[in-house]
Amino acid sequence: MVENDKAEIIEVLNLYGFALDAKQWDLFDLIFTQDVTAEFGPASALWTDLDTFKRAFAAFHDTLDNQQHQMMGQLVEVEGDTAYAFSYGNWLLVRNATQGGHQWIGTGWYDDLLVRTNHGWRIKKRVCKLMSWAGNPAVPEPSIGQAPDMKTNVLRLFCEEGKVGYFNAVKARQARGH
Repeated sequence: MVENDKAEIIEVLNLYGFALDAKQWDLFDLIFTQDVTAEFGPASALWTDLDTFKRAFAAFHDTLDNQQHQMMGQLVEVEGDTAYAFSYGNWLLVRNATQGGHQWIGTGWYDDLLVRTNHGWRIKKRVCKLMSWAGNPAVPEPSIGQAPDMKTNVLRLFCEEGKVGYFNAVKARQARGH
């Protein structure tokens, strides 16, 4: 059962990148709970419900001429009807009319808390942190409720401070002797 759960969760994590790049915001209903908490460091924003989150992401991403979000390195820890997932992301944003270059490339990570629902696994809490970036910082220009933050974050420090849910879940399993 856990292996099936992990496969379903990885599918949800990967669907996120597809939904963004296809600009199909209704697919977020298959990814997130209605009461999702989404903390996106690169946007310097926090959303606490799915409808507001979808509107904000549409307002920002619909202004881009093109984009590509790659989700990779997914790790999943399942504990009954709760799961913790960690993944890396690469983001290419293109805004052709931006002076100084039309591309911005970012790398970062996602730390997710998922819950099993009647409709499958959904992300209930997502934290996204930027690790590095290159290109024109004017490409990810501010949108409603967003003010791009180009501060980079070191995963090791977040783990040491106990701020990575996936890492905490793995350490708890390790402490139980599994």
